[in-house]
Amino acid sequence: MNITLSVNEQVVAEARRIAALRGTSLNQLVRDYLHRLTQRENPEQTLVELQALWDEETYSSTGPWTRDELHERT
Repeated sequence: MNITLSVNEQVVAEARRIAALRGTSLNQLVRDYLHRLTQRENPEQTLVELQALWDEETYSSTGPWTRDELHERT
């Protein structure tokens, strides 16, 4: 489906720049955004995605850490 939008020229220029940096088009950015927006309305799907991320998590901690260790600057 084609839609027509009214958008500030500066916003479009910046969005095109961002799209180019990401190797995609402004059209694809808008399609992706609308897809993600509609997916967020489905809490069951969000839970499934979160559970999948949790199930594949391979990070393990050697903690606990002290506050100084967490904020150590290298």
